[in-house]
Amino acid sequence: MSAPIYELSAERLEGGVQSLGEYAGKVLLIVNTASHCGFTPQYQGLEDLHMRYGPRGFEVLGFPCNQFGAQEPGEAAEIASFCQKNYGVAFPMFAKIDVNGEHTHPLYRYLKKAAPGLLGSEAIKWNFTKFLVNRQGEVIGRYASATAPETIAEDIEALL
Repeated sequence: MSAPIYELSAERLEGGVQSLGEYAGKVLLIVNTASHCGFTPQYQGLEDLHMRYGPRGFEVLGFPCNQFGAQEPGEAAEIASFCQKNYGVAFPMFAKIDVNGEHTHPLYRYLKKAAPGLLGSEAIKWNFTKFLVNRQGEVIGRYASATAPETIAEDIEALL
């Protein structure tokens, strides 16, 4: 039986819909991103993880979101250009989504229910909240915005 996460899909930043089932068997770090945030330099740490662990079956999946301080105002082409030019982002980036509220993307509904935050709160508090998913599609952990990507390396290693 397939894990629920693999039954979901999302629109890629460059267009087209991708099934998350294509990531079955990989360790995933799913992150809501923004180009104009104090945590934006984490793109570099995320790319470093992607390059270091990608050959071993790891993927970072970036989901731009404009719900926190309007820190991701750009259109898809602007976001892609920013990520590439400033951080050399090669990991998959998806179209801008909502992670909270009435129009929450189904992936984030699933992630928040599977790994609630502090005191059981499901709401995403800010940009660069991270969810770690094992090879079986189970959500293993949720990390706050301030958690630097490199500090998650040990948890990723354990799943690889």
